[in-house]
Amino acid sequence: MLGSFDNLDDTAIYSLNDDMALVLSVDYITPVVDDPYAFGAIAAANALSDLYAVGASPMLALNLVGFPTKSLPMGMLGEILRGGADKVKEANAWVVGGHSIEDYEPKYGLVVAGLVHPGSVIRKTGARPGDLLVITKPLGSGIITTGIDRGIVGAGGVTQVTALMATLNSGAARAMVNTGVHACTDVTGFGLLGHLHSLLVASGVAAEVSLAATPVLPDAWELARRGSVPAGSHSNHQHAAEFVQYIPGVSRVAELILCDAQTSGGLLIAVSPDQVQTLLKALEQEQAPVAAIIGRVTAGKGGSITIHPSLKSLTSLTSLT
Repeated sequence: MLGSFDNLDDTAIYSLNDDMALVLSVDYITPVVDDPYAFGAIAAANALSDLYAVGASPMLALNLVGFPTKSLPMGMLGEILRGGADKVKEANAWVVGGHSIEDYEPKYGLVVAGLVHPGSVIRKTGARPGDLLVITKPLGSGIITTGIDRGIVGAGGVTQVTALMATLNSGAARAMVNTGVHACTDVTGFGLLGHLHSLLVASGVAAEVSLAATPVLPDAWELARRGSVPAGSHSNHQHAAEFVQYIPGVSRVAELILCDAQTSGGLLIAVSPDQVQTLLKALEQEQAPVAAIIGRVTAGKGGSITIHPSLKSLTSLTSLT
């Protein structure tokens, strides 16, 4: 086994031989949008993200389904599965089976399997003081999907966040693998700060983050001010109090956005300063949703994070948004 619970890995990695390792992960979610096909595609992209975060190429997937057959039409389930299958196909992989149960509300996800060279695995454990932190999708999807559930998001906002969540992290993964980076994790249910904390603990380092440099979906700011914040984001915020210091000038709304529980969020990458421009250019070529330098890794207590309103030292660096 190359993966371990001690390293806070999100995947199981099993070395098959000197040139090939099997990577396994699983994830499933409740609906975050009303359209069943889009929900299936988002759930699949979300499950595949763990493979991309370690630099693996997806191969196979198994459906995991909970569905209330007595209260919802089976055609809806068919659309969910079609959305998932199409997204897996986009990832150059195959859905080869699965399992379903009767449930009181729809749930869908995937067990996913992929391959990676054992020497090319990108772990959480490699971040070093001086590394820059790059993110590949904006924050705010949890806040906006909560707004969708409450009926307070316009059609344009629904379309934007749906497309973002359904975007595979495949291009971002290729960019970082080809660049050579030190560490990576994806940003999902524990929010930016929760997943950054996990990477920092695994690497034994600290970090500082610039709020001004962190990309956020525009609708998320107003929705958060109106209280459209999911329970998971509030829980993340409470937990983050144990390891995050907010410098004056960072509002409570901003704190909640940084802790927002994401569905199918982007990759968070630690890269050396001399390679960051190469990574940014590669992300642009791969058409990543964003390519933003949001902070840096520092020496300090493993897992601790300081949030600044802005960091002047980052402003001279290029970020492609």
